Amino acid sequence: MKELNIEATLENISEVTDFVNSELEALGCPVKTQMQIDIAIDELFGNIAHYAYDPETGPATVRVEVEKEPLCVIITFIDNGIPFDPLAKKDPDTTLSAEEREIGGLGIFLVKKTMDDISYEYKNGQNILRIKKSI
Repeated sequence: MKELNIEATLENISEVTDFVNSELEALGCPVKTQMQIDIAIDELFGNIAHYAYDPETGPATVRVEVEKEPLCVIITFIDNGIPFDPLAKKDPDTTLSAEEREIGGLGIFLVKKTMDDISYEYKNGQNILRIKKSI
């Protein structure tokens, strides 16, 4: 397991992405899978940066774990911010036009659709969000 402790700011999304991608590249991760994970990082870490400590900033931890059988990566995002379960919101109605849809939720919906598993828990004062993707 590799871990990155970093300030939860929008400016640090690229550093988080580079950290995860270095692990993915070492595994020979296909480009399409890496791009899906990059989008998930952008959405999930961006949400932490925007909302967890609003209006302040605070620390976040990103962990990357690899399971061998079958080969997959588990990325865990941890923050001490305001409790928030992004999975609790119902999925947007994608049959409606953009004008008719409620604002928000599309990014998490996309993460749910592209990852093999996503889970959230609030434990010991921490938001813990995990995504899992087969490689």
